[in-house]
Amino acid sequence: MRTIGLIGGMSWESTAEYYRLINRQVRDQLGPLRSARLLLYSVDFGPIERAQHAGRWDDAAAILADAACRLEAGGAECILLCTNTMHKVAPAIEAAVGIPFVHIADPTSQAALESGTLKVGLLGTAFTMEQAFLKDRLTAMGLTVLVPDAQERREVHRIIFEELCVGVISDESRKVYQHVIASLAARGAESIILGCTEIGLLIKPEHSALPLLDTTLLHAQAAVAFALDGSAYGER
Repeated sequence: MRTIGLIGGMSWESTAEYYRLINRQVRDQLGPLRSARLLLYSVDFGPIERAQHAGRWDDAAAILADAACRLEAGGAECILLCTNTMHKVAPAIEAAVGIPFVHIADPTSQAALESGTLKVGLLGTAFTMEQAFLKDRLTAMGLTVLVPDAQERREVHRIIFEELCVGVISDESRKVYQHVIASLAARGAESIILGCTEIGLLIKPEHSALPLLDTTLLHAQAAVAFALDGSAYGER
């Protein structure tokens, strides 16, 4: 089994979910007392959040590249960035290390393609919904990406930062997301990408009329697949 390196803390609410999902999958595949070999570097989200909203992406990139280097030095054999939004600076992180970077968009695209849902609705922070860094990678894989309208994007973003990132789960906000999902379905979306690692804490499959592509779950699955690929990397 190879060692997974996680850059977390953005927010720690979803990072805790990564830890749970990865370990549960390893247990399910290898046996009841098995667990993942992983290293976690959890950053202080405050300075990164301020850099995001101020447009100081280079400052945030430097923090995360340093985290990746520390994980590699500690023995990590791959890097996962446990947030969609900060994949905006994924190239800087990849350039800082010599180990594989498991990009969150890749298992998400693969799951959409395998399910045959090629027109997807994308929910996430305003950065993720409005900027190109994630959408371009998804479209390069053959997907058509729809995002909510401007007012809906503001509400989706607000709920992420004011509620989900601080562990607040409310029925009222769930209804807001369900309305946004219905709007995307009316525009032709065939599935919904939960493109923020906290959204899966609020929206479960039973809450959506469309199939969900939960980036947190899919990213965790990709990490486990990497860790347990014994064919080229020795015994498990």
